[in-house]
Amino acid sequence: MTFKLIFENMRYRPLRSLLSALLIAIPVTLILTIVGLSEGMIEESKQRTRSTNADVMIRPPGTSIIGFSGAPMSEKLVDWARKQPHVALATGVIIQTVNGLTAVTGVNLHEFTEMAGGLEYIKGGPFRDHDDVLIDDKYAAEKKLHVGDTLRLMNHDWRVRGIFAHGKLARLILPMQVVQDLTANTGKISFIYLKLDNPANTDAVINALEKQLPTYPIYSMAQYLDALSPDRLPYFSTFLQVVVGIAVVIGFAVVCLSMYMAVLQRTREIGILKSLGASRAYILALIVVEAMLMGIVGTAGGILLSFVTRWVIRTLVPASLAQAIVTGWWPIAGGIVLLASLLGALYPGFRAARQDPIEALAYE
Repeated sequence: MTFKLIFENMRYRPLRSLLSALLIAIPVTLILTIVGLSEGMIEESKQRTRSTNADVMIRPPGTSIIGFSGAPMSEKLVDWARKQPHVALATGVIIQTVNGLTAVTGVNLHEFTEMAGGLEYIKGGPFRDHDDVLIDDKYAAEKKLHVGDTLRLMNHDWRVRGIFAHGKLARLILPMQVVQDLTANTGKISFIYLKLDNPANTDAVINALEKQLPTYPIYSMAQYLDALSPDRLPYFSTFLQVVVGIAVVIGFAVVCLSMYMAVLQRTREIGILKSLGASRAYILALIVVEAMLMGIVGTAGGILLSFVTRWVIRTLVPASLAQAIVTGWWPIAGGIVLLASLLGALYPGFRAARQDPIEALAYE
């Protein structure tokens, strides 16, 4: 009987119910999109790093494990690293941010091909001269570029020489010496990747390198990839707490307003129920359960909308942003919204439960 009354009330006022559920869905979508973006972009970064096929990474002194742009290391360290025991291959790269989330990576293409197996070209091929740039298919799709087109970066016009499958090293690849010269970093690099003769020697090589380069952060690739997570992003936890707080406020406000209006619209109905013997607890339960049902519908709608946001991102900015579908956060986001719905329904529910049946029946 209780659920029949609730469903009939929601069906009788479909526009209000639909708008309330949609507004509840917004904070769910917000949470899932923010978390999905962080995990999606980190996973793409992991994939590109993993594609180097390296066993050890050497980073510049004083840098954190998350992100870096610049060239404070001498390129001579690459030649030195090649001579160390158990090091089969070594190559350096230089990374330079050009705008926003876009960065170019300068490589020695021959060394990278030897270490990682090269790039999988969809169109075009490797560099032919110093003005050539290689881009991945996602960047090409976002910027609508084709082989032979001109790309303006770092106040310089580049010719797109090749388009390769995404997931390899970087979005934009230039000859290392060209990036060094353009950024006034001749003979400087950002990272060094090492390929060992046997991965079992990784710990021994790292220990030996740390003794000779005590100020340089040196990681195994497994250690480096494990450290790449949303929890390691500076201020991400704080940012996520703010987003969750906003979601609770939105959910509380929407449900409180919606249920308050529902109580006003159903004053006579509540009076009839109370005159028939309905208790205060029963009236309160009607309001709370209806709010929780709207919260469940809103959660489902928010999950569906997160797929819509991923499709929009993949269509419009596939190279700039990447959103993962974070199924583990579905119950968390749902729980947050249901809590907000419960809190938002309490005041209208208590107000309805306290109504005098005679006054309610006389309400116009």
